[in-house]
Amino acid sequence: MPHHRRLIFLVALAMTAFAANSLLCRLALKTSGIDAGSFTGLRLASGALVLWLIVRWRGPAGPAGGSWAAATALFIYAAGFSYAYIQLPTATGALLLFGAVQVTMIGVGLWRGERLQGWQMAGLGLAVSGLLALLTPGLSAPPPDSAALMLSAGVAWGIYSLLGKRLGNPTLATAGNFLRTLPFAALLSLATLPLARLDSAGVIYALASGGLASGLGYALWYAVLPSLAATHAATVQLSVPVLAALGGILFLGETVSWSLALSSAAILGGIALVIGGKERPR
Repeated sequence: MPHHRRLIFLVALAMTAFAANSLLCRLALKTSGIDAGSFTGLRLASGALVLWLIVRWRGPAGPAGGSWAAATALFIYAAGFSYAYIQLPTATGALLLFGAVQVTMIGVGLWRGERLQGWQMAGLGLAVSGLLALLTPGLSAPPPDSAALMLSAGVAWGIYSLLGKRLGNPTLATAGNFLRTLPFAALLSLATLPLARLDSAGVIYALASGGLASGLGYALWYAVLPSLAATHAATVQLSVPVLAALGGILFLGETVSWSLALSSAAILGGIALVIGGKERPR
């Protein structure tokens, strides 16, 4: 397979894996008997195991990477993500998560002194307006507590991504961060023990989300990332909420309302304007 075709295939595979996290979580919590706390613990544990195996397979890589700050953000993301999907449809959850991640990262950049051009500022305003429209009370508005949990998960993932930019070996760091989340996951499991429920389908969904969609997905993404320009890497991630929505339609019979479609267009289109513009020198 020529190099560029192989790259396109691997990028598409990574984006599908990221979207699969939303679909697998929603499938587990809607169609199986597993609880959100158990799903979170199994997802993090299986992700840690697969990433550790990948690191070992690649040979000696030095001491474990990552940090406790990044691991804390990763755990907050994973727990908020799981509990939010108890009620949120797949597409709505993925859109809220993605929007919160991008707005957080853009907001931190502005706080640090980065400047946006006119079209980029318009794009940021459009994306924020889309998020607010999605959350406005109405017949199609998501449950406010679940929406708040997913937005919190998105902010945590945005912080995790920013912390990850300082790392030399992202796969090694991600493996270390997943390992560090396990004490937090154990505490969550103990705290929610009276509510714990497991069944075979739920366990399979959780293990697939952690081991395949998260562990292998992140390793694959970091493998292709050096071959992508920064703007291209950011732009292709716009496909994740769309793929998640398609998965919800195909596997869960979910529908996409006009209000969700318009909010999606505003959020994804606005972020695309921010990504596509050039930064104005400080």
